[in-house]
Amino acid sequence: MSVRSRLVTAVLASALAAVWALVPVAATGSHGSSYSFATPLFGLDTDIDGSLLVADAGAGVVRLRHNRGTLIAELPGVSDVTRTWFGLFAVTGGSTDPAQLTPQSRKLFRIRHGKVTQLADLWAFEEEVNPDGGALDSNPFDVAALWSGSALVADAAANALLVVDHKGNIDWVATFPDEPVSTDNVKRLLNCPPPPVPPGAPDPCYLPPMIPAQAVPASVAVGPDGAYYVGELKGFPAPTGASRIWRVKPHARHARCGTSPDCTVVADGFTSIIDLSFGRDGALHVVELDEASWFAVEVSGNPIGGTVNECKRRPWRSSWTCDEEATGLTMPTAATVDHRGKVHVVTYALIPGAAEIITLR
Repeated sequence: MSVRSRLVTAVLASALAAVWALVPVAATGSHGSSYSFATPLFGLDTDIDGSLLVADAGAGVVRLRHNRGTLIAELPGVSDVTRTWFGLFAVTGGSTDPAQLTPQSRKLFRIRHGKVTQLADLWAFEEEVNPDGGALDSNPFDVAALWSGSALVADAAANALLVVDHKGNIDWVATFPDEPVSTDNVKRLLNCPPPPVPPGAPDPCYLPPMIPAQAVPASVAVGPDGAYYVGELKGFPAPTGASRIWRVKPHARHARCGTSPDCTVVADGFTSIIDLSFGRDGALHVVELDEASWFAVEVSGNPIGGTVNECKRRPWRSSWTCDEEATGLTMPTAATVDHRGKVHVVTYALIPGAAEIITLR
């Protein structure tokens, strides 16, 4: 199993969720629904009529309206959903466990009137093209719609942003680079002894101070300027404060972020970004899975809570300033902003029987 596969798939591993330690939800929101999701939940969007669209990987796409939920499309394995002018786009994720893969895995679908139609095979594209040149791997995790009728897909395991047109033709927009990061966080989470590390300690305890981490682009959103904004989850060793947000020019193709002028970092200092969403006011809402990193949630079992941030572009500058909207959230995985400007957030997303949507005040 590649490092990339093991770490990206960790975000999808709900089987362990029931025994993970929980942290209190901060008093910053109100419960939005008592609907019992199959879980895990990953994607969230607001439909034209104001209802919420939820990507419930255990069942399919759920519509929430007036605190009531309806399964509108059966699609187990769905990792994100977004509205378009002609229906919905939905993507399904991947897995490093062959037993968990189905004929629907790692694909883009169009949903109209409850009918689910495959539009593109993203795994086949990875096998044929492999944009980042690394080990073959695909985990389509987030999707955003374009006015042209095309879809943007953030393939977290492929370290790539893809575009799929209305006929199902796939191209790659950009790839995202590895970056040297500190190993201090993973060592702290595993209670590693100070060097020299004695025999028998967990393997990460023997790591050098810095190693390369993959970007793991798990989120994409289209900005009011038409550019594509991509958030990094950041792979092993799960550093804190190292996840970045990239701005990719809207007509970029085959851009190598880190060297291409078509990509720039507009905000950084985040931990384990798992979703991005723009509001009508142009503010970008950034969801961090946990302030101690995804490793604290998925592996070491000692999370401290995730955060939703509101980021606004500095006047006359290309960078953004960000403030916390809510923190101490348990396993937040997605956010969306409705027409009234209210921010809805998925919390307890990986825990069977506990996942819900809250509305931030």
